[in-house]
Amino acid sequence: MQPPMNSVLARLNAVDTALCVRINRFNRDRAVQRFFGVVSRLGDGLFWYALMAVLLIVEREAALQPVLHMIAVGLVGLSLYKWLKRKTLRPRPCNLHTAITRTTAPLDEFSFPSGHTLHAVGFSLVAIAYFPWLAPVLLPLTLLVALSRIVLGLHYPSDVLAGAALGYGLATLSFML
Repeated sequence: MQPPMNSVLARLNAVDTALCVRINRFNRDRAVQRFFGVVSRLGDGLFWYALMAVLLIVEREAALQPVLHMIAVGLVGLSLYKWLKRKTLRPRPCNLHTAITRTTAPLDEFSFPSGHTLHAVGFSLVAIAYFPWLAPVLLPLTLLVALSRIVLGLHYPSDVLAGAALGYGLATLSFML
């Protein structure tokens, strides 16, 4: 006999919250706060815009298609995650749980999905497809951006996983079109 869906979702939510609380505890260290604050700020778009500019300067015409591809994935990702946030209206963990400390201001009110993670994954996959030599920089940065969202108390792990899946899906789909 299978448990009712409400029970399964409640257990998944409890695990998600417990993991969020556990990861957020690293935020108590000032150096960790600063480090992940910088990583998160880079994930706001600053790093990705700079990367596109540097690619255009260094690779010139060879970077035009990849940069336009990144912009297209970014715009679709922005529309998708904003739509999902308006539909799901999931509050940020720092707004619901006193055990979760937020040390940086969120860009918007809702948690699901993580737009930072969606864009980090989407941009990285597109950039690496064109310029594989970027992988040693982009893959660790993408992981740190995703982790920063939980450490800083702004997202649940499931928000980050959903953002990663959406970013992966958008990037993959963009190569099929």
